[in-house]
Amino acid sequence: MTVEHLMLGVAVLLLASVIANKASGRFGVPALLVFLVVGMLAGSDGPGGVDFYYPWAAQSLGIVALALILFAGGLDTHWPNVRPVLRDSLLLSTLGVALTAVLVAVCSRFVLKLSWLDGLLLGSIVSSTDAAAVFGILRSKRLSLPNHLRSLLEFESGSNDPMAVFLTVGMIALISRPEFGPAGVAVMFVQQMVVGGILGFGMGKLMVVVVNRLELEYEGLYPAVTLALVLLTYGLAAAAGGNGFLAVYLAAIVLGNSDFLHKRSLVRFHDGLAWLMQIAMFLTLGLQVFPSRLPAIAAPSLLIAAFLIFLARPIAVLALLLGSRLKWRERLLVSWVGLRGAAPIVLATFPLLAGIEKAGLLFDVVFFVVLASALLQGTTVGLLAGWLGLAERSQLGQYDPLDLISNGERDLVEVLINDASRGEGKRVLDLGLPAETLLLLVNREGRQFMPRGATVLQAGDIVLALAAREQIPTVRAQLSGPHGTRTSGTA
Repeated sequence: MTVEHLMLGVAVLLLASVIANKASGRFGVPALLVFLVVGMLAGSDGPGGVDFYYPWAAQSLGIVALALILFAGGLDTHWPNVRPVLRDSLLLSTLGVALTAVLVAVCSRFVLKLSWLDGLLLGSIVSSTDAAAVFGILRSKRLSLPNHLRSLLEFESGSNDPMAVFLTVGMIALISRPEFGPAGVAVMFVQQMVVGGILGFGMGKLMVVVVNRLELEYEGLYPAVTLALVLLTYGLAAAAGGNGFLAVYLAAIVLGNSDFLHKRSLVRFHDGLAWLMQIAMFLTLGLQVFPSRLPAIAAPSLLIAAFLIFLARPIAVLALLLGSRLKWRERLLVSWVGLRGAAPIVLATFPLLAGIEKAGLLFDVVFFVVLASALLQGTTVGLLAGWLGLAERSQLGQYDPLDLISNGERDLVEVLINDASRGEGKRVLDLGLPAETLLLLVNREGRQFMPRGATVLQAGDIVLALAAREQIPTVRAQLSGPHGTRTSGTA
């Protein structure tokens, strides 16, 4: 296959996925299901006939994609909203994941006749949930959940992947190396969580410093910097024996809850990148599936999926939230919102590469679990939320509020003032900014205020301005350019 053919194939698959996803939104079908189906149709067993069975490539792409998806989710996590539900979220993302894995293991012993370790491995793989699928459905139906409930589900879904990864790796270690023992798993858990947590928090603080102090000449370079920092965070944590996914998610939360340059554009960049990663990941994983061998295990797989959806997830949620302040109808919704998505399919490739005897069977079962979860839970989340009185239908479209003032002619720009800046020490009215330019906000040492004409800009200020698009270079020069910078078009 030539590069040209590869580019053509990738383009067709991406476009097909995006178009199919838009059509599926009307029926409430999660995006991940659409991407998987497109990948299957393009695979060796489908009409596309593309022979791409490379578990190593699928796993590698899946790890990178999952890290970038978690980073985008962490950037959009508002800590003040999470703090009131932190206890419940952590219980569900740790003990809830472990309890779900154990319950699924019990079921698989009877349904698939698996050993305890193989059953626990299957349970570990399917134990984490997918936030993107849940809120994709809510957005497509224009439904909004109460703030605390939404925050709980988002934080649980973002923080339970590290636990699922740990359990999967631990079970594989016990199966392939019996001498590893429970003590080795316990040591691995402490090491992964402690190292991942410390590195994630530290890298998040470092990201804030790097983005604010680099002072790059071109705004387009900042996404490259944050992308490199995400990969560096995962790589450092994994190399040090920590949990890379935990490190990336924590770093994103720290960065997202700090003030940094070009915050709006960087958040949008990583959101778009996360969508691209989801499409690429599910297309690739869909290519790994052989539909011809699925009917043989359809019945037992669907039984396990039903057990997970109707018993394992609700039991884990209701048991762990007994002391919660959540109302019972809120707990019921949380127990139902347990869509399986990105993480389980990525984790299903781990046994394949580790040479586990039942790896092929586990991969096919996981595929059915994800498929059933997407079809059943994904299409009914909005209905259940409305029936329980927990969701309101929004009359507003999906837009960024800042888009009301940021359009093709005018745009927002963030500028950092330093000691050498032209605007440092000047009053706003003395800056000589282009006509109709508005300084909307100044962030000074974590405090935000609206500047007046007499406001004197200081080094370290981050200024948010609204200006005509063609005047943005002039605004930057007037505010942050070096003393003596010549500009044109000022008034």
